[in-house]
Amino acid sequence: MRILVVGSGAREHAIVHALHREDAPEGHELHAAPGNPGIARLATLHDVDPMDSRGVAGLATELGADLVVVGPEAPLVAGVADAVREAGIACFGPSAQAAALEGSKAFAKDVMAAAGVPTAMAHVCTTEQQVVDALDAFGPPYVVKDDGLAAGKGVVVTSDRDEALAHARACLVRRAQDEAAVVIEEFLDGPEVSLFCLSDGTTVVPLAPAQDFKRALDGDQGPNTGGMGAYSPLPWAPQDLVAEVVERVAQPTVDEMHRRGTPFAGVLYCGLALTSRGVRVIEFNARFGDPETQVVLARLATPLAEVLLAAATGHLADQPPLRWLDDAAVTVVLAAHGYPGTVRAGDEVAGVDDAEELAGVHVLHAGTSADDDGRLVSSGGRVLSVVGVGPDLAVARETAYAGLALIELRGAHHRSDIAATMPTL
Repeated sequence: MRILVVGSGAREHAIVHALHREDAPEGHELHAAPGNPGIARLATLHDVDPMDSRGVAGLATELGADLVVVGPEAPLVAGVADAVREAGIACFGPSAQAAALEGSKAFAKDVMAAAGVPTAMAHVCTTEQQVVDALDAFGPPYVVKDDGLAAGKGVVVTSDRDEALAHARACLVRRAQDEAAVVIEEFLDGPEVSLFCLSDGTTVVPLAPAQDFKRALDGDQGPNTGGMGAYSPLPWAPQDLVAEVVERVAQPTVDEMHRRGTPFAGVLYCGLALTSRGVRVIEFNARFGDPETQVVLARLATPLAEVLLAAATGHLADQPPLRWLDDAAVTVVLAAHGYPGTVRAGDEVAGVDDAEELAGVHVLHAGTSADDDGRLVSSGGRVLSVVGVGPDLAVARETAYAGLALIELRGAHHRSDIAATMPTL
């Protein structure tokens, strides 16, 4: 199959890595736009802006692609998947209208309310006075969310009212021209779980759940980030969790989107809290999450291409049940100096090949590029995801950190406690 993957991060590298290791009869012909130096080892790169709908659709047509997979959220919200489908090419990724489930938290709340999906109580605010009233109504800890896309860093959870109000003000100012809003929610207690659910607009097929680590520092301290690590499976989670989420969250949401005439075909990322009152949705995303994708796809035994094509063409119901490896997977993110604030770029990255020589380790690139001398250098906040796979979580964790220890990046930092302890319910 000839497949074009759109994006340049570790999520896209994880998708390409999963496609590359498939035991297809003749293998897949893999392409990426724009990709990164890690993806370049597995696929042909094309210098096309992921936000350029015409450019992506034109490239897919030129390549004669059988399938296009759109990785990041911004191109989906901008309608890249629509342009590809209009060109007559199968595309895995929701339409711009359906991607509003991630593009607007207020819209997502409206859909959840209509579908009867359990979620946090919330106030959608467009003025500072509304924010003040909502903060006082809920009380601490305060949960303040930018209504629009914010690369995973638009949420502040704090007991400091002034910090919460400052973040809300910043969101309102930033979104003023878009007439968007800020969402103030009740705080949800309990451990968080990520569950990806594939959909072709009607049928829902869940993947394996994972847990990620959002805070920058050990012990869940420091500011929110795009994610500093993840692991799968979740031995502590209820055995019926996946079935419950499909029944109460994913399927009703997909049904409601279909009822509205904007069917959701792609992956619905369900960010969940397992609260004392039951499962509650924290957020929806309209694409694979990073870094959870890195561990979930590392455990998938079913060929990924078959499943993505079935979702893109409306044939998920015809697919056999997904098969999973018994192995566990842990990923640890290596972040650049300054992340998640102002990051330093251009530092040389060494030792990636050494890490990948370890059994059970593969390294996924996110913020990397090649300098004029051909050296691998940092070019973003989250630079690498080091994935360890093993027979259980303890071995997978040890393997990931062993690989990480062989990589050198000046001023870099990572969390040392990914998958170190399990939540209790």
